[in-house]
Amino acid sequence: MSNSTNLNQQQGSGTARDLVGLRVVAVHAHPDDESISTGGALAHLARRGADVLVVTCTLGEEGEVIGETYQGLVNDNADQLGGFRIHELARALEILGVRGEFLGGAGTYRDSGMAGSPASRNPRAFVNSGERAVNDLVDIFRREAPHLVLTYDPNGGYGHPDHIRAHEITHLAAEQIDIPRILWAARLREELEANFADRIPDGWTRPAPGELDAVDSTDTWVEMDDVVYAAKAEAMKAHATQIWLADGSISPTNPHSATACGPVTTYALSNLIAQPIIRREHYCIGAGLPLDHGADIASGLDF
Repeated sequence: MSNSTNLNQQQGSGTARDLVGLRVVAVHAHPDDESISTGGALAHLARRGADVLVVTCTLGEEGEVIGETYQGLVNDNADQLGGFRIHELARALEILGVRGEFLGGAGTYRDSGMAGSPASRNPRAFVNSGERAVNDLVDIFRREAPHLVLTYDPNGGYGHPDHIRAHEITHLAAEQIDIPRILWAARLREELEANFADRIPDGWTRPAPGELDAVDSTDTWVEMDDVVYAAKAEAMKAHATQIWLADGSISPTNPHSATACGPVTTYALSNLIAQPIIRREHYCIGAGLPLDHGADIASGLDF
């Protein structure tokens, strides 16, 4: 079976099950990356019948926390944030309608922190994972036999060492397994900048020119309909220690509401830089079968 339907034709169809038999694996560094970078594609593919697995490489132990409720969980205090984020991830994956597992099992590899962080010297840090992490992913690829793999570009999107390492092990593992296509998540600069909010919450900041990761061209994209867009936003909201949506909502984790005014929903990470959840998720071909510009990400795959 093959599929060549343009994603634009799928928008609004909602119930099409044309991807039954397609196996997809997304490789991500931390809980929340799957929703921020690929949540639209994951939900979209799952709704169309694909079997989708998210592989998360660390627990995100080095993350900061939004909201005062769980500030004490961070690594400098109780060092319990990673365990808490397991439950945020489980809820996000449930919303997206996909499966999930941790590379090597939960807690095998630790969040390395940002570039230069002392956390990178931990022998369990993901950046020090060596051949073991590659072999762990090879085992998953052999078991799942994916037709399509989603991950980051060589710079990890915005340069996070764990994102870069996830890219590296994905491609190293793929050298041992026949993966028809690998796609790298990306944001198209033109669309990103066109969707910045007109008004942002007090205390948040607007991104400086060129501050947000973006590219000037991509190969394909997912055009999210209302259902998929809502699923992506809700999955992001499930990661409440890490992501603050400016949609007026509150949660036990962050009991403070924020509201932005703009063409799409706005969110921020702990740096409080306002970013849009744009209606398209873009991807570049990282390896494998080519496709026509803008064609469906499953186009040309036999499953």
